[in-house]
Amino acid sequence: MAINRKLGKPTDQRIALLRNQTTALLEHGKIETTVTRAKEIRSTAEKMITLGKTNTLHSRRLALSYVTKEDVVKKLFDEIAPKYTERNGGYTRIIRTGPRRGDAAEMAIIELV
Repeated sequence: MAINRKLGKPTDQRIALLRNQTTALLEHGKIETTVTRAKEIRSTAEKMITLGKTNTLHSRRLALSYVTKEDVVKKLFDEIAPKYTERNGGYTRIIRTGPRRGDAAEMAIIELV
């Protein structure tokens, strides 16, 4: 996965963060995070949904190598990806919600369309 932003973290922590948040997005349908993290999660989540549209053993194993929970991969291939068969990309939406109370970081909700 190509990563553009460093998000103020070392490489291993950044990859773990993106994997966990992508898994949470696919599991729950929407999550609240900072705008820059949401923009990074968008690319990985859309790649996972595109993998889910092919529904082969190879694509399932590729998804399992990135998504951290097996039941989320099953949900991705059985429920989420079939909804987007006619759609070519643009599976997520980012809605800005304003600054966070503690440090005034710009917050956003990222959700599956």
